[in-house]
Amino acid sequence: MKHIRSVVFLAVFAASLVSFLHVRRAKGQTMPPKHIAHVLVVSETKGFEHDSIPDAMANIWKMGHDTGLWEATLRTDTELITKKDIKDRNVKTLNYFDALVFASTTGELDLDDSQKQDMMSFIKDDGKGFVGVHAALDTNYKWPEYGEMIGGWFDQHPWFTFDAPIVVEDPNFPAVRHFPKEFVKRDEIYQAKSWSRDKVNVLLRLDAKKLDYENNPRIHRTDHDFAVAWSKMYGKGRVFYSTLGHTKEAWDDPDIQKMYFEAIKWVLGMTEGSTTPHPQPGM
Repeated sequence: MKHIRSVVFLAVFAASLVSFLHVRRAKGQTMPPKHIAHVLVVSETKGFEHDSIPDAMANIWKMGHDTGLWEATLRTDTELITKKDIKDRNVKTLNYFDALVFASTTGELDLDDSQKQDMMSFIKDDGKGFVGVHAALDTNYKWPEYGEMIGGWFDQHPWFTFDAPIVVEDPNFPAVRHFPKEFVKRDEIYQAKSWSRDKVNVLLRLDAKKLDYENNPRIHRTDHDFAVAWSKMYGKGRVFYSTLGHTKEAWDDPDIQKMYFEAIKWVLGMTEGSTTPHPQPGM
């Protein structure tokens, strides 16, 4: 009798589990991976410090915690950006992590040559992921390989914080496919230098036809090509960057939250999306 009850219990449990999984998939919820990923979030600032940094870090931690997809380690320093063992302390290094997020870092970060080499090897050779949030483009100007990896550097924000008219260029990419074809977000959009769409897959851009160019000396791009988000490869590693996320309010926006959630999933290899460059539409 006990054996029969056990069999019945297991059958009911299995049926309930199958039903639960089916419902989660039907609702579009992400299933947790077999092994939780580890994400290092760094927000060191040596220049302008954004009020939104705590909001960005808290969101990234919560995304991983609530879905079970990743465990985020939050740091305001760069000590863990190394492959050297730190044996005398209970800390993890790049060997432990699967992706690195720079949350509005600014200026020349505290990285020695060995750390810089390890960070680039982490992405380029190990195939680990990198996500740059907003001011991650305003970072490490004296480190050429960093600019090559992320895709360029900050070169002014011509309209400061404004109602930015944005166009989706790659509607199939997981981090932006929830956006409508054209939309408006109040945020600060960076102008990029040492940047070319020949080297990245532009996902979002400003709508050049709806911008004000009058008496604006901060506009330096004569092609009026202002990318808002892009994807690219750096060696074996996946790289995502977006200028969105300047304001604290941006991190309360479900669209921005979802964009960075899907971006982290993508750099971790949980989803697929193009990194193939394409010409500026209409040119």
